[in-house]
Amino acid sequence: MALTPGTRLGSYEIAGVLGAGGMGEVYRARDARLNREVAIKVLPERLGADPAALARFEREAQAVATLSHPNILAIHDFGVAEVRLDGESTKLAYAVTELLEGESLRAKLGNGGLPTRKAIEVALQIVHGIAAAHQKGVVHRDLKPENIFITEDGRVKILDFGLAKTAAAAGDGSALQTQTGLGTSPGTVMGTVGYMSPEQVRGLPVDHRTDIFSFGVVLYEMLSGVRAFHGDSGVETMNAILKRDPPELSGSTVPVALDRIVRRCLEKNAAERFHSAHDLGLALETLSSTSATAVSAVGIPPIQARARLWRWLVPVAAIVIATAAFIAGGQFAGPAAVEPAKFQRLSFRQGEIHTARYAGDGKTIVYSATWNDEPRRLYSTQEGSPDSLALAYPSADIVSVSSSGELALVQNRRVLQGYARIGTLARGSLSGGAARAVLEDIQDADWLPDGSGFTVARYVDTRYRLEFPVGKTVYETAGYVSDVRVSPDGERVAFADHPSLGDDRGSIAVVDRAGKKRTISGDFSSVQGVAWARGGKEVWFTGSDLGNARALFAATLDGTSRVVTRAPGNLHLGDVGADGSVLLWQENTTNGIRGRVHGDAAERDLSWLDWSTLPRLSADGKTLLFTEQGDGGGPEYSVFLRPTDGGPAVRLGGGLGTALSPDGKWVLTVRFNPAPAQFMLLPTGAGEAKELTHDALAHALGWFVRGGTHIAFAGHAEGRRSRIYLQDLAGGTPKPITPEGVTGVPSPDGSLVAFQGNLYAAGGAAPRPIPGSEPADRIEAWSADARSLFVRQILESGGQRVFRIDLDTGRRTLVHEIPRVPNAAVRAWFTITPDGSAYAFAYGASQGDLYRVTGLQ
Repeated sequence: MALTPGTRLGSYEIAGVLGAGGMGEVYRARDARLNREVAIKVLPERLGADPAALARFEREAQAVATLSHPNILAIHDFGVAEVRLDGESTKLAYAVTELLEGESLRAKLGNGGLPTRKAIEVALQIVHGIAAAHQKGVVHRDLKPENIFITEDGRVKILDFGLAKTAAAAGDGSALQTQTGLGTSPGTVMGTVGYMSPEQVRGLPVDHRTDIFSFGVVLYEMLSGVRAFHGDSGVETMNAILKRDPPELSGSTVPVALDRIVRRCLEKNAAERFHSAHDLGLALETLSSTSATAVSAVGIPPIQARARLWRWLVPVAAIVIATAAFIAGGQFAGPAAVEPAKFQRLSFRQGEIHTARYAGDGKTIVYSATWNDEPRRLYSTQEGSPDSLALAYPSADIVSVSSSGELALVQNRRVLQGYARIGTLARGSLSGGAARAVLEDIQDADWLPDGSGFTVARYVDTRYRLEFPVGKTVYETAGYVSDVRVSPDGERVAFADHPSLGDDRGSIAVVDRAGKKRTISGDFSSVQGVAWARGGKEVWFTGSDLGNARALFAATLDGTSRVVTRAPGNLHLGDVGADGSVLLWQENTTNGIRGRVHGDAAERDLSWLDWSTLPRLSADGKTLLFTEQGDGGGPEYSVFLRPTDGGPAVRLGGGLGTALSPDGKWVLTVRFNPAPAQFMLLPTGAGEAKELTHDALAHALGWFVRGGTHIAFAGHAEGRRSRIYLQDLAGGTPKPITPEGVTGVPSPDGSLVAFQGNLYAAGGAAPRPIPGSEPADRIEAWSADARSLFVRQILESGGQRVFRIDLDTGRRTLVHEIPRVPNAAVRAWFTITPDGSAYAFAYGASQGDLYRVTGLQ
């Protein structure tokens, strides 16, 4: 079968052939709806009639659709279309993916191995991709150079998840299967001879570690130019996999440390390989960072450095060698090898880490975590111990340890918005006992070096204040402040400065006791975790400058920044010890959306990519607006629209989607760059985006009111507190309708704003209490007739309750009892239709692994 140019599969028009194989033919095509070029993989007719082949093809599409990562081929659509071939009508199954320009790794290896630096660069991207797949429970099972593509701009893409299995089903012990090109011949053991793991060869159950072995085979071939395992027949090759080790790679171009990494990947016993792709990535990233530091320490880019240094290295080297020989009594030992950083894992349970600090002795580590779906609490551990001791402080985060060993805790946090989360500052002891409350509404705190008091980030009257010490405000913002850390000499405070309340984008700043503030880093799409390095000359922090994964950075007080290390997933800096060791945890977090829409007997998942959040339902509950804020969404986020019947989502554009117009034709979005944040209108169908605002206000959440002719939104002017504004879409300037500090939910006609148990009239009248309101209520929405409010309570158990409050009588009616989401936390975002029949909410699941790292420079 060959489709001719012009053939249409749904809304896609075939333009030409890209390749073919046993499991599919790939074509270049044009997407008529979004006016873009795509690739389409079509299942051949002979296999379309085979239920097993069709199921595998659909499984590949579903497996890739669950993954959203820059290093994994993105799938846009899947379907079955009826076409005419040779005069007869037939149905063809197809999958639509992004169109790649470049060549496969196999083609790259046609002339032998890659330079070591390039091989590590490609390897890291492969590991990033498989780590993301494993995080979603997907095992590839067929990694090989043919299934790794390198684009023209150097981006690595993992292809062909046709053999992929979810973790729950990966251990089926399938029979052997050899794959060539794009396809796989149906038959025997799953995998490709020469790249299979020993457990695949034996037909045993497999898990994520089979991908680590196959990756090791690929990395060996990239470095050496020859296959790690090969024989005159498939049987001999499989025998080599089971019984022989490939020759050592160590030599003039391959570092010993890299050879060790390959060897660990290729262990015959899966238990002796790297524990996870994340651990493998850390090892590679550390090696890469160490190599780069060694080459570019003089401030010259690595490639230029080799050329420039060579001009003077030869004569200088002769002098150095002669001098060294003289000092050593005529024996020259050569330069000492640069040791890579060492990562010692400290936590071994399933769940999320929140904070981590060294105690006074430098050996004890205190951290807060939510393990195995249990409540958040404090734990302590020590270097070399696999166990953690639970401390008697529930619902607490450790934020600082004094020089005398006294703990500073933030207890019982509540969410204001996003990452803006405040609680009670308290003092405690490692030996136990009750904590003593100190201050309310604290985001973060740190002991002063002499233990006499604190510096705090405090929420006061709808603004964040940095007090240094307590009671003396040295900085104030309408955004929020986190991760406050006092310098070793006690003269400055470093902190993460976030311009938008709840959003973790921002920069690192330092302020002194006189209130002189200096920003010492660039802007990051995510910045969390701050600590002073030894000596107080650098501030170390974790932020994302490329994509959305945070790396470890260092910045001097004059604003010079550098990368300390990168790794797959998000790194989060906890602390830097007196000996220079670092507490880092690696967090892999996904955000999703669940809901119950019209006709649903039970809740279902409405997530799309890796960080689906800020859900907004249309009035009829048939359409869901949401934002992707993770790797899939990009550093500026992406706005999507999706039918709630389970259909695919459509990306509308960049920004933060905050409201869907009543007629469904427009989406109100926030774009963050350039600052201050402004509004855009994105069309949901044909049309062009419109810049809605261009003024000095920083714009946040917005709502369509008065039938869609106006918007009400939260915003603030420079140096002022946020309030609600009303703006006519036909033109004119925004008009404030609430006092400063009042940022609630506007009524459908914009005449009232519900905020913290009160109703504020747009005309400026005194607020009146909401009848029947309770302190635990979170105001979420109005009914269509504005006679009722929907409020939500998040229970300690993790469940939720939604009530309708009649504003005339104060009567509370329970509308929805929402069960807790297993192994996940409920986020702030919630949406409900005006009649209360359908709802959706955001939730988050995270896995954190805590490490003590030595050797970082």
